[in-house]
Amino acid sequence: MTYLVSKLKQLADKGSIRQLDYQFARFIFSQSQDDQLAFIAGVVSSELGKGHICLPLTDVQGQSIDLVAKLGLFGETAIELNQHLVDIDWPSKLSSASLVGKALVGKSAESLPLIFDGERLYLHRYWHYEVTLAERLNSFGSPMNLKPEKLKKLSELLDHLFARNYRYLFEDLKKVEQAGQSSNVVRQRLVCDHLDVVSEDLLDWPTIDQKLVGVSRVEKLTVLDELVPLSHCVNWQKVAAAVALTRNFAVISGGPGTGKTTTVTKLLAALIEQSKRGDESPTIKLVAPTGKAAARLTESIGKAVAQLPVSPDLKLAIPTDASTIHRLLGAIPNSAEFRHNQHNPLHLDILVVDEASMVDLPMMHKLVDAMPKHARLILLGDKDQLASVEAGAVLGDICSFTQLGYSSMQAQLVSQLTGYTTLSHGSTPSTTIADSLCMLQKSYRFDARSGIGQLAKAVNAGSAQRVDLVWQKEFGDIEKFPIDSQHYNQLIQTLVGEYSCYLERIDKVALNPETGEPESVEQRAKATLDAFGKCRLLCAVREGDFGVSGLNTRIEKALAARKKIKDSDEIWYHGRPVMVTRNDHALGLYNGDIGICISTLVDGESKLKVFFELPDGSVKSVLPSRVPEHETAYAMTIHKSQGSEFEHTLMILPPEFTPILTRELIYTGITRAKSRLSLYVDERVIKRGIKIRTERASGLISRLRS
Repeated sequence: MTYLVSKLKQLADKGSIRQLDYQFARFIFSQSQDDQLAFIAGVVSSELGKGHICLPLTDVQGQSIDLVAKLGLFGETAIELNQHLVDIDWPSKLSSASLVGKALVGKSAESLPLIFDGERLYLHRYWHYEVTLAERLNSFGSPMNLKPEKLKKLSELLDHLFARNYRYLFEDLKKVEQAGQSSNVVRQRLVCDHLDVVSEDLLDWPTIDQKLVGVSRVEKLTVLDELVPLSHCVNWQKVAAAVALTRNFAVISGGPGTGKTTTVTKLLAALIEQSKRGDESPTIKLVAPTGKAAARLTESIGKAVAQLPVSPDLKLAIPTDASTIHRLLGAIPNSAEFRHNQHNPLHLDILVVDEASMVDLPMMHKLVDAMPKHARLILLGDKDQLASVEAGAVLGDICSFTQLGYSSMQAQLVSQLTGYTTLSHGSTPSTTIADSLCMLQKSYRFDARSGIGQLAKAVNAGSAQRVDLVWQKEFGDIEKFPIDSQHYNQLIQTLVGEYSCYLERIDKVALNPETGEPESVEQRAKATLDAFGKCRLLCAVREGDFGVSGLNTRIEKALAARKKIKDSDEIWYHGRPVMVTRNDHALGLYNGDIGICISTLVDGESKLKVFFELPDGSVKSVLPSRVPEHETAYAMTIHKSQGSEFEHTLMILPPEFTPILTRELIYTGITRAKSRLSLYVDERVIKRGIKIRTERASGLISRLRS
């Protein structure tokens, strides 16, 4: 065996790279007898396993890439290996290699295992995914031709859907007045916050304040329609809807509580009006990457539709049932392919994808590939969250164009639709994608009194100083504990108390309030799943005392010691929560789905069944022996928590720094908390972690720009 390939074997045997990576290198060597080509092929495969789509041959400073560092080597081993690599001219080597296809502009690459585009080396399949996705998104992003009468009608509809609601401003004015905190400065701040004012200096504040002092009824505030005109404000939810009305492709991104679901619900009402042909409404589908995320989307869309200021007929035309992406595409058991693809497209006119940050490159490609040519695509998600578990960071790459601003033409078009004249724009962007983006910037869930929202912002800014300031304010919804034996035990006992609620509900048979009859097993299971979903422990790592496996074991033992669950050696027991870790298309259960094992009576005999909530809100039961690959779910990784929210989120980080601790991971964990967050961390570790950003190599940004 040659030197470089043997080095890969050593790394694979140690677990530093995957056996798959080494075997791919061996395959390339068997076909080419080229030790150097086989080596870099192994590195590309290894990088894919870390989430990178490709291997760039230069870094951001233009320096040649350090392949030895990519393999995690240092010291004498690194020096020795570098001596065999230092003189290799990789661009020339790859350009002339017989197993490396050349990516030519306007032409498909040859069907070879590797592709080199002059800057980056790819596995052929991932090059194909990236190129075709970029082409389709760029074609989607082309502007629509909206006639003046259509623009006027849509503008009126947006004004109606996003009409000002003065009730919240009125309530806050009353609160500060009753607390004796009212002043012209406070009242001005409330007006700016509630009405999204961006041009404060252009308003007549003395006259406005005169109307606010001692206001007795909410109706009196309608005078602000004239005193604070729309042209001086920017409601980013309304802007997002306007952007989506001008393009077949739109991205609405924002942090927790910024109203992504509310925005898209109003947008769908506008799109239905825009797309109606006679009495026929467009076909709309709602999807999310996981069953839990789909269930949350179903619930939140349903609530948003009920509050829409539109006719009952229009409400009925907006779907409220979301499914998983796998279910929409038609998963084929034991196959990576789907029933719907380019040759058998989906039957839809509008597709909304929630939690888009979780969608990896292969899945996004397959989803877009299966869309009919005329359809609209709307992506919702938080660009600052963790990227997908598998390769790529599609949403993050797309949203990188927000810094360009809108083109002057798009800014003018959005201004016509919204009435806002202060939208900034630069020179004409070098991509149509920038005109398809909108970032929601105002959180309606986390106000100035929310520690969760303030902490999330500080972490997202990567500022240790801002994090310290948040803790100094002593917010009531966040708490921090050091990692020592005392607080570790406190964490376990806190969880015993929290999880006791669902374990008590599991044995309670409530009466149906409408019929007075005892609830069914499915209704009891649904209530138990809801109770379990109110609290969760999130971990950064899987193994050890501070990881999922160790903490799940300790929580189980503590619950058994308190007689909350049965103390036995059996894997399955009444009350055991589990999370599916591998898709099972035949059963309709997918990675991330949460189930609870419940003892039920079948023909007078007690039997264990595992109950899962499906995206449509129904409950499915499965025998324990048929549950796909799974793990106990008292604790789960932050990665697996994406798409979920918990009233009380507890998060523990390891006491020593590890490279997995990044800004995106910590931010994602914090933003899973809905009402209360408890952090068990070493301050030095969290401060170091928030300074590290996750970077994933891909060529998608440059392809979207071209």
